Amino acid sequence: MFVLVLEYIKSLDEIDKELQAHIKYLDKYYEQKKFICSGRRNPRVGGVIICNANDKQEVESIIKEDPFYINKLAKYNIIEFSPTKYGEGFENLIIT
Repeated sequence: MFVLVLEYIKSLDEIDKELQAHIKYLDKYYEQKKFICSGRRNPRVGGVIICNANDKQEVESIIKEDPFYINKLAKYNIIEFSPTKYGEGFENLIIT
C-alpha cells in the first residue's frame, strides 16, 4: 500500500485549470480499485492519495498519467507501507 503526497509547485490558478482533468484521472483509478481515498491538504498546498498498488513501479506508472504530473504542476512523494493494524472492513481494500 502507498501514500502519495502531492506538493503543488505552481500557482493555485494553474492547478485549478487542470483540476477537472485531475478529477477524471482520480475517477479512473477509483474505478480500478487502485485509489482508496484522496483529498486536499490543509492548507491547500497539495493533496494526498491512498493507493493500493502491487509495487512501486505500478505506482510510478499510475502517477505518470496525472495531469498535475504531466504539466509539472505538482511533485509526488511516494511512501510505501504495510498495513498491520486497521479498522474493521479495511482488510477488503488490501492487496495481498
